[in-house]
Amino acid sequence: MAKKSAKSARGAGRTGGAKSAKSAKGARSTKSSRGAGGRSSASKSTKRASGGRKTGGGRGRSNAAFMAPVTPSSDLAAVVGSQPLPRTEITKRLWAYIKKNGLQDQKNKRMIKADAALKPVFGGKAQVNMFEMTSLVNKHVG
Repeated sequence: MAKKSAKSARGAGRTGGAKSAKSAKGARSTKSSRGAGGRSSASKSTKRASGGRKTGGGRGRSNAAFMAPVTPSSDLAAVVGSQPLPRTEITKRLWAYIKKNGLQDQKNKRMIKADAALKPVFGGKAQVNMFEMTSLVNKHVG
């Protein structure tokens, strides 16, 4: 502690008392604002952990368009059902169907085999990549 006061006294003598006092005061206020910010962020984290649930969508908002129900085509309805569903639910049901019927290739799990119900959804292809499957399924919702 004594070393700090000796350094500040030396700095005040070199550059002028008023200037160094202002810079020292500014440094102190920055430190105190950091401390206050730390306390407030800690209280936010405890609030969230105690029951406040953060939703998706970046800034705490959910994307209503993403969760809007879409109607599957007749080809896709054979797999996921005919009632309007959000895209997320269609994807869940499609993957449940794929896993239930063992349509995922065992060696290359990215590849999905088409059975009789999925072949029209996949555009007549016998096997598609899981990323290609997403774009093909999007053509069957509206």
